Amino acid sequence: MIRETLTIAVDFDGTIVEDEYPRIGRPIIFAFDTLKKLQENGHRLILWTYRKGSALQEAVKFCEENGIIFYAVNCSFPEEEFDSSHSRKIHADVFIDDRNIGGLKSWGEIYQQLIGGDAPARPKIQKKGLFSFLK
Repeated sequence: MIRETLTIAVDFDGTIVEDEYPRIGRPIIFAFDTLKKLQENGHRLILWTYRKGSALQEAVKFCEENGIIFYAVNCSFPEEEFDSSHSRKIHADVFIDDRNIGGLKSWGEIYQQLIGGDAPARPKIQKKGLFSFLK
């Protein structure tokens, strides 16, 4: 378990939500729960995504609607202004991205690695059987 405060850069498409770019896919299970817990523990989250313009604003709004407000978006700190004469690489301690070698770990594994303890419980889905109307 990591106990220090981290700056964590997180991709959007294929990482927080299923990759449906330029549309917004369904949230990946435990992504928002884990991100909320990281913020509760004092970690700074940066949205680091290929999206720009209105597609980027839609992603930021979607995350806000799901309880995540990022420290910065596509930059190392909120006041940073993009300068094409400098590298776009941002400063972060950890990057969470579906393009990692080996792919994206499950958000349960990410939770355990960064926060420790048990991952959030999977929500129970009530299945309706053929004769569920009799109950």
